[in-house]
Amino acid sequence: MRRAAAEDAAALALVASATLLDAFAGILSGADLVAHCARHNTPEKFAAWASDPASVVTLAEAANGGAPLGYTVLTTPDLPVEVDADDIELKRIYMLSRLHGSGLGAELMERALADARAMGKRRVLLGVYGGNARARAFYERQGFRKAGTRRFLVGETWHDDLVYARAI
Repeated sequence: MRRAAAEDAAALALVASATLLDAFAGILSGADLVAHCARHNTPEKFAAWASDPASVVTLAEAANGGAPLGYTVLTTPDLPVEVDADDIELKRIYMLSRLHGSGLGAELMERALADARAMGKRRVLLGVYGGNARARAFYERQGFRKAGTRRFLVGETWHDDLVYARAI
């Protein structure tokens, strides 16, 4: 696991689309997932986050060969809850499902929380699809609590999300 740079943008875009499809294929519309990935999981978007001093992008790679396995993005909050300068949003935390139960998710979260603290932040916010019980349970085990709701557009379909927060 390492901090990503703009040069990692293609690998980040690839693992972002792979993990989103992995997580939601058969749950959300395939056409909506493909459109969402094409619009939001671009190398340009990841290069911008990796180059932004207000953001931290972490990439988890396979020990053998360096293939991307998962990632996180910490950035300026864009959620419909009251925020202040001490807040940061964990905009993305994803890994390939074959690694569920391996401890990688907890390691990614621990790294994100440590990075947020190092940035002087005091609270981490995140949004999660309301129907994703596995992710919600993981966040709650990590000490996150519900702080609000939002509507989130995937492709052409709006979904109900929960917003979680955790003091750090």
